[in-house]
Amino acid sequence: MTQEFRYEVEILHLLVSPGHAYFGRARDGAAEVATVDADRAEVVAGKGIVGDRFFGKAAHMDAAVTLFAIESLEAIAAELGAAPFDPLLPRRNVVLRGAELTPLIGHDFVLEGAGGGVTLHGGRHAHPCAWMDRVLAPGAHPAMRGRGGLRCRPLSSGTLHRGPAVLVSPVPLDPARAPVASVLRPSRLP
Repeated sequence: MTQEFRYEVEILHLLVSPGHAYFGRARDGAAEVATVDADRAEVVAGKGIVGDRFFGKAAHMDAAVTLFAIESLEAIAAELGAAPFDPLLPRRNVVLRGAELTPLIGHDFVLEGAGGGVTLHGGRHAHPCAWMDRVLAPGAHPAMRGRGGLRCRPLSSGTLHRGPAVLVSPVPLDPARAPVASVLRPSRLP
């Protein structure tokens, strides 16, 4: 990174699950799969989180780790007039407080914590699936658009720990914008 901006964040949850819970039709109900809210998660460069359903899967290499701002989930619950949602239900791997994520699309950044640092490449929005209307509340699916998290490719190996961390970004971020929906639109230029 040529220029860096440092932001104090907190890693609230580290979700690791070997199976998919939201496949098929919503009326069939979510699958029963083991899910761990871990104190730490081992990240392997180019593969993802050890023990997670996307670990080492070729189709998911660019999206093997998903970051999610808890402020988005809190804003969605407030907009829908719902009680606070369980932050594990959207099934995002790393739930953070204090991080605006959208500006990280297309950039390499580092999450530093008690276990050292892990370098990630911000790939794309984590688009919500229609299941969110069922597992969170009616209207959650459209409310999550543009703030469902950030899919990332791990560029270095390391261990993420729950607790205080620092997000090292090559671009300025505004933590106050963490709950704001943001959709990057492709350019119309050739």
